[in-house]
Amino acid sequence: MPFSRETLFTRHGQPHKEMRGRHKSKSRAGIERTHCLSVDQKCELVQKELEDIKDEIRHLRANAERDLQYHEAIIEEAEIRWVDVQKEVHEFEKDILKTISKKKGSILATQKVMKYFEDMNRRRDNMKEKLCLKNVSLKVQRKKMLLQLRQKEEVGDALHDVDFQQLKIENAQLIDTIDTKNQELIQLKLSSGTTQQVLNSYKTRLTRALEMSISLEKEISQRKELLEKIEREILQAEGDRAKDEALNKKLRRQLSEFRVPPVMLYVKEKVLNGDLEKTIKVWERKVEIAEMSLKGYRKDWNKMKTTNEQLLAIGSAGK
Repeated sequence: MPFSRETLFTRHGQPHKEMRGRHKSKSRAGIERTHCLSVDQKCELVQKELEDIKDEIRHLRANAERDLQYHEAIIEEAEIRWVDVQKEVHEFEKDILKTISKKKGSILATQKVMKYFEDMNRRRDNMKEKLCLKNVSLKVQRKKMLLQLRQKEEVGDALHDVDFQQLKIENAQLIDTIDTKNQELIQLKLSSGTTQQVLNSYKTRLTRALEMSISLEKEISQRKELLEKIEREILQAEGDRAKDEALNKKLRRQLSEFRVPPVMLYVKEKVLNGDLEKTIKVWERKVEIAEMSLKGYRKDWNKMKTTNEQLLAIGSAGK
């Protein structure tokens, strides 16, 4: 979790506002009592005020150094993160973008993109779990140290100033380590969220690309069928053209070989044709007459057949 300026001051000393307030109150009280103080008392008061100002300057310098270290740590972390981002971008362009550009629209390229993001999320999750475990272990270690310190205080074992300062330094180091790990965990969560958003955007683009690929494949198959149909029609048209050319050549050859018959032969054929037409009409008339006679014979035959059946029926009834 990030440190604010006031929390940094309150962790290792009093805030700047409180120091200023105390300094003003002391100064005001000192001014009121200057009339009834001796020279030695005034010197002592000035000396004490000077020590308070030096103490305040020392606290301000320590807090400023702590702020500077904190911001330097943030800048260093940002630089490390920027190097990691550039490395990941380079690896992504090297491993994924070149493959997609070579195999644009293929399923293998999309699967490779999905696998890359899944592996990256898996690595981030593993790192997050490791940092969480490390954070938990550091907290447990801090609790143990605090428990030991509390037990020593309860037993009454007096600690030396060096040991107490060492414990304070170790405690501060552990707190800083925990805060750093918390910052790394927050950064990893933010990075994981950003990666998830990028993955979702790529999934959306991948879905659109797959839909476009399916529509293009359908259109390509339709175009292929249309092309095959046109090719069949072209072949059929070429066959018809060859037949028509052959027929045209045959007709031209017959036309070139045709000779007009003599006039007398034409007259004879015409007369013979007229005689044949007359003969056909006579025979057609004879066929009509024969059909009419056949109808009359059939009618008489049906009557005779009916009469015979009636007579047979009467004779069988008399018996």
